[in-house]
Amino acid sequence: MAARVFGRLLPLSLLWALALPAAAWNAAGHRISAMIAWESMDVPTRDAVATILRQHPDFEQWLLRANGADPDLTAFLEASTWPDDIRRDKRFYTSGSEEPTPTQPGFPDMERRLNWHFVDRPVGRYERLLPSPGVIDQQLVALARTVGDRKEKLSARAYALPWLIHLVGDAHQPLHAASRYGPDGQSDQGGNKMTISNPLHAHASSISLHRYWDDLPAPPWLNGSRLHSTVIALISRHPAPAATGTPEQWIDESWQIASEHAYPPEVDAVPTITADFHNQALTIANRRVTEAGYRLAALLRQLLR
Repeated sequence: MAARVFGRLLPLSLLWALALPAAAWNAAGHRISAMIAWESMDVPTRDAVATILRQHPDFEQWLLRANGADPDLTAFLEASTWPDDIRRDKRFYTSGSEEPTPTQPGFPDMERRLNWHFVDRPVGRYERLLPSPGVIDQQLVALARTVGDRKEKLSARAYALPWLIHLVGDAHQPLHAASRYGPDGQSDQGGNKMTISNPLHAHASSISLHRYWDDLPAPPWLNGSRLHSTVIALISRHPAPAATGTPEQWIDESWQIASEHAYPPEVDAVPTITADFHNQALTIANRRVTEAGYRLAALLRQLLR
């Protein structure tokens, strides 16, 4: 991906992280990918995953949401959203803006690690070479190493696994791999700072472009039988790819999609989502959450076999 230096170096990791109000895919998007992964994993891989997640400090809290469902599947689905859930959890703190909170048993610390969710690669007219404040590319590799290392403490693997599940999903959201920079050197922070008009959505007609993409796969409350029906439909529409690729390739794909398809035409100061743009974006989002599920399953099979 060709890039050119333009303007002064600007974004610091703290500024990007503090300005990131939206999570990559909403809760439903992450649950969809996780359930597709669960359906795609063989029994030994499921058992290995379940053994690790049972050691997570929040495992018992996750089971409170089972409502009679398979407890191992419930934990897997809850783990997929856990790195976003802790943004609102007062046990945790945001580095640089809050004082550290007491470390709870089973955790290495209580930092929310907002910069793990993305990598900031420039797209558009003002492409530039910059160090990324986000480190999802690095963390996917490090977390996979921890999860797959049987010499690691089980507590370390239990902490790493929900992050790995979640970040595989994040890596497939186009605007968690890219940002536009203006002539003043300012980043739109993965579309978080770009407001769009969406006349197709009566209850969210004016939101950020990033939030628009997050919500494409399904409403955040999607769960239970409706989640399962959605997953069955997506699996029937998008078969598993022959090759699963690497985290670096997933992020490159997201960057390319962001470059070509994530941004609506800027005819007005506030771009409007048209029916054609929405249909294309929805197709892309559905494909990406499905690919994330297949790829997560393949990665966990490789790490835990």
